[in-house]
Amino acid sequence: MAAMGGGMRVQASMVGNRGVARVGSRFWWLGVALVAFWMVSPASARGLPELTGLVDELKPVVVNIHTSKKARAGKMAGLPHNPFKNSPFENFFQPFVDRLPQGEMQTRNLGSGVIIDAEGFILTNNHVIEEADEIKVRLADEREFIAKVIGSDPKTDLALIQIAVKQKLPAAKLGDSDAIKVGAWVVAIGNPFGLDATVTAGIISAKGRAIGNGPYEDFLQTDAAINPGNSGGPLFDLEGHVIGINTAIFSRSGGYMGIGFAIPINMAKNVVAQLKGAGRVTRGWLGVGIQGITPELTAALGLEAAKGALVSQVTKNGPAQDAGIKAGDVILKFNGQEIHKMRDLPSLVAMTPVGSKVAVVLLRDGKEQTIQVKVEEMPRDESDGTAAARSDAVAKADPFGVRVQALGELQRRQGRVGDEVKGVFVAQVDPDGPAARAGLRAGDVILDVNRMAVETPREYEQAVEKIGQNRNVLMRVARDGGVLFVAINLER
Repeated sequence: MAAMGGGMRVQASMVGNRGVARVGSRFWWLGVALVAFWMVSPASARGLPELTGLVDELKPVVVNIHTSKKARAGKMAGLPHNPFKNSPFENFFQPFVDRLPQGEMQTRNLGSGVIIDAEGFILTNNHVIEEADEIKVRLADEREFIAKVIGSDPKTDLALIQIAVKQKLPAAKLGDSDAIKVGAWVVAIGNPFGLDATVTAGIISAKGRAIGNGPYEDFLQTDAAINPGNSGGPLFDLEGHVIGINTAIFSRSGGYMGIGFAIPINMAKNVVAQLKGAGRVTRGWLGVGIQGITPELTAALGLEAAKGALVSQVTKNGPAQDAGIKAGDVILKFNGQEIHKMRDLPSLVAMTPVGSKVAVVLLRDGKEQTIQVKVEEMPRDESDGTAAARSDAVAKADPFGVRVQALGELQRRQGRVGDEVKGVFVAQVDPDGPAARAGLRAGDVILDVNRMAVETPREYEQAVEKIGQNRNVLMRVARDGGVLFVAINLER
């Protein structure tokens, strides 16, 4: 029995080992299969992009920009004078304003830029170099130069500067922003918070975005991390071509929240060519005020779809009036290009050479007709190629919990204010924010912030930025045909 038992034990042991061997063999083949699947799976086949070589190649074309401006200390604090002048609070606050130091100080701004020409031409944002007394450029090799402004264009927020160099510089290759697709990988290089040559990567999240920063918006949206200091820096595709100039972020905190915006390089090419040649940008002008087509207007105007630009007003003696365009017309095509959204028209008009005769297809009384229009040069005091009522363009959130829009015809009707009123329209108010607690409402028109007049979303943002450490802010607001003050406390 013992022998049998022993024999049986041995047999059992042998069987057990064979079983282990078979199981191990199966797992080995399973491992091979998993590795093979991973190697040929779509995710692995696509993979994450290898960026190290690309970044090494691109870093030399990105520059750090420091600007400085002489300013009085009172202005530095956002208080060029008593902001409560001519108000019930003037006598109380004037002694504090009088005690502010009045010596000369320098404000500093940090931004980025990209070398686009070996002769030292650098493309950046207008808001990076705007009103600067001195512009200092630091290259990737740590050399520093004082730059001069060749020209700037506030409407697109682009500027061209140049540094004097003895040797030719490495220059970026400009790509085709129209060809870039949503989902494509992109790389941003810049100087966020003054941290030189910071590299971030992501994808194109959307195209054709409008955020209320200007009349010619067609932003590329990206989730590549963009922060203060990235402004003016390049957005590259994986071929190393510049496809955008990083310009803005959407943020409640002032920092990165996953949404950044870049000016398409195709728009920048036209601007750069004009700045380089003449130092300024000349734009075509049609002389109409327009607004978007809502579902309600679609039915009322007899349109098949909500597309086109509705003419809300026609400038007297302007090219549109001379050609016979009337208020109530819907512009469907301009110079052969379809107007899918209202914001398509201003850019098309602006890019049209002055003096050109173009065909405008419009809908009037339910019937299409074509009118020939001679495009004129936009007057220097015009704020827009077409005075668009940007109902879909909202500025970024601010510390008050407010979003504002440009004051177009639609907003004037909603806010019940006349053409003489200058300000920004309150489009949204966070019900839990400081502004709502102070009584500010959607539909109000903000006339000034701490006695600083604001007529555009950009001016409003600049006024907000100058608040500094002041936690009590006074706004003057137009509402229901009257004007009142709203005092907002940011401490609560």
